[in-house]
Amino acid sequence: MRRKFSTLLLSLFFVFSFSTSVFAANADLPNISGKSAIVIDASTGEIIYAKDIDASPMYPASTTKLLTALLLAENKKPTDKLTYTQNAYNQPEYSLYNIIGRSKLRVNDTMTAEDVMKALLLFSANDSAYMIADNLAGSPAEFANMMNDKIQKLGLKNTHFVTPNGLDNNIDNHYTSAYDLGIITKEAFKNPWVKKVMGTQKDKIEVSSGAIAYVENRNKLLGQKIDTAFADKIGINLDQVPASNAVAIGGKTGYTAKAGRCLTAVYDKDGRILIGVVLKSIYDAADTYVFNDMAKIINWSYAAKKTPLYKADTELKTIALKYKPLIFFGPEKEVNVPVTLKEDATYYENEVNKAEIKTEFQLSDNIKASKLSKNTSIGKLVLKERDATKTYDLYPTLSSKDVMKGNILLYAGGILGIAIAAALILAIVALITKGARRRGRNRRRY
Repeated sequence: MRRKFSTLLLSLFFVFSFSTSVFAANADLPNISGKSAIVIDASTGEIIYAKDIDASPMYPASTTKLLTALLLAENKKPTDKLTYTQNAYNQPEYSLYNIIGRSKLRVNDTMTAEDVMKALLLFSANDSAYMIADNLAGSPAEFANMMNDKIQKLGLKNTHFVTPNGLDNNIDNHYTSAYDLGIITKEAFKNPWVKKVMGTQKDKIEVSSGAIAYVENRNKLLGQKIDTAFADKIGINLDQVPASNAVAIGGKTGYTAKAGRCLTAVYDKDGRILIGVVLKSIYDAADTYVFNDMAKIINWSYAAKKTPLYKADTELKTIALKYKPLIFFGPEKEVNVPVTLKEDATYYENEVNKAEIKTEFQLSDNIKASKLSKNTSIGKLVLKERDATKTYDLYPTLSSKDVMKGNILLYAGGILGIAIAAALILAIVALITKGARRRGRNRRRY
C-alpha cells in the first residue's frame, strides 16, 4: 500500500512539474494600461512582446528628447558651449528656469553640451531641447528637418517630429508608434554619450552666469531591480512568470494631455539588454501605471520562450540532383534529396512575427550527389523577421553511400559487363596468340 501511495505521489509531482513549466513558458500576456507597447532585444532586434506596435498616430511627448539627444551627440562634443536662446527662454514648464531661477538664466548665457544633455534627459527641461535645436540647426524648423532626416535614415514609417521637446499643443503632425520609438531608443542607447547620461541618477549642471542646479532623473525605474519583492508589489504573478532580477539602466519619460503617460526603458539582465516602450498609459496622482506597465512587460519578456517554426529533423524541402552513377559515362539519373535541420528553428510568437516572418532557403551552388554527407551542411535556412535575421544550417538526409546503394543493380550489371568484356578480350588475345604460334611453327617446318 505504501509503495502504491509513493508511486502516486511521485507521478503527481512529475505531472505538476511539467504543467508548471509549460504554463510558465506559455504564460498569458501581462495586463497593462498602455494602449501600445513593445519589447525589443537590443542585440538581435527580435520583437519579444507586442501590443499594437504600429498603431499611429501615437504621441511621444518628452520621449521625443531621445532623438534630440542623439542629434546633439552626433553633432557636438560634451565640452562644446551652447547658447541659451530666446526660443529656449519662451518654453513652458518644466524648464531650466524652474530649478535655476528666471533671474539667473538669461538669453545668451552658455552651458556645456554635457550639461544641456543632462538637463534634457534627467530633468526633461523643455528649454534645453530648444537650445539644442537653435545651436545645431539655427532654428526649430530647420532642426525639425534634421529630426525627420534621421527618422527617414532609420527607416521609420510611422513617425514625424515637429518640436525638439515633444510638446504637442495645437500640433497634430508630431507623432510616432511604439515600434518606431523603440528603434529610436535603441539607436540612442547605442551612442555612448547618450547611454551614459540616460543612465545617470543625479548630477550637477552649471550656467555661465555661475548659477548651479542639481537635476534628478525622473525615470522612477532607473536602478530598480525587478526582484521578487518589487514584482510582488506591482502585481506580477510570480507563479506564472518568475522575477527576472533585471535592472533598469536607462530610458526616458514623457507626458502631455494628448500623449498620456509615456515611457521608454532599457533593462539589463546578465548582459542581455531589452528595450521597452509604453505609450498612452494612465497618469494619476500616484503616477505608477506606466512604470508598472513597463516592469510587467519587461519581466514577461525575459521569461518568454521561443516557439519552433520548424522542428529539428523535419523534412523542409526536397532538392533534385542530376548525376551519372558511372561518373564519366553511362546514363544520367536524378535523385531527390530531402533537406532538414539538426536543431529547431525558433521565433517569438506574437501578433507581428506571426504575420511577418519569412523563410528563405539558400542552397550551395554546386551540390554533388557523389559528395553528400549527412553531417555536412549544403546551405542555410534564413528566418527573417522585421529587424531580425537568423540562419540555420541545412543538411541532406541522404549520403553519397545512400545514393550508391540505390544504384546497386546498375553497378552489379556494370561489373558483370566489365568482367564479360575482359573475358572476351582475354579470349581474343588467346586466339591471336595461338594463331601466331601456329604460323611460327609452319614457317620453321618449311
